Amino acid sequence: MHSARKVADDTYILPSEFPIPGFGTLAVNAYVIKAAEPVLVDTGLLQDSSAFMAALESVIDPGDLRWLYLTHPDLDHVGSLHAVLERAPQMRLVTTFLGFGILSLANQLPMDRLYFLNPGEGLDVGDRTLNAIRPPTFDNPSTTAFVDSKSRALFSSDSFGALLPEMVDDARDLTDDVLHGGQVVWATVDSPWLHNIDRGRFATELNAVRGIDPTIVLSSHLPPAAGLTDRMLKTISSVPDSQPFLGPNQPALEAMLASMTGSPA
Repeated sequence: MHSARKVADDTYILPSEFPIPGFGTLAVNAYVIKAAEPVLVDTGLLQDSSAFMAALESVIDPGDLRWLYLTHPDLDHVGSLHAVLERAPQMRLVTTFLGFGILSLANQLPMDRLYFLNPGEGLDVGDRTLNAIRPPTFDNPSTTAFVDSKSRALFSSDSFGALLPEMVDDARDLTDDVLHGGQVVWATVDSPWLHNIDRGRFATELNAVRGIDPTIVLSSHLPPAAGLTDRMLKTISSVPDSQPFLGPNQPALEAMLASMTGSPA
């Protein structure tokens, strides 16, 4: 877990990363929006929980949170979910009906603390509206992204993520080749269905994001990216024609284990 920092108007990142041997490292970000009714976006990795709560407290008293916007209930987004729910008794959990169903497989949630928000709907948080959309790429059918009507930041969930050789604070510090290659690899891992998609319909989805013209893209799995939207959309548009991801097989695993232990494969 890294130190929290401001990345846009009223908006702070709670950044971490997860190393993936042989592929690099993946950013794992949550965000705090200091709206009139403060919002936490996702809750990070379980193994970061203590550090996550400390980073959160460096930005805001958890008891002041009014909303937790859960982009989807994958494990890298819900690590401190129940800790935050306990610390913020007035906070409501924003998810979808399907997201709630997935969460309920592990733990029961109080129904009166839920708020269902579907793509195309908006959530009024006092001084702005969070307008929910379906992101162009995702790995979980309950995923939603949203646009902050005040800052015009796009909180894109897994979409636009990238596997990187090393972490940076700002996506603009990445070379074109590193950003392009990392996003293509991540999209083939996270959204393998892109190889079977109708190209025309996908172009329409990407143009809808282009029409939003966000000031900054705040992805769960990429350093903050201001002024890079068009470049990233061009990269994502190339993914259906890229090589499908195929992970290491058993001999590759044995070679990795041998390199870690220094013993023969």
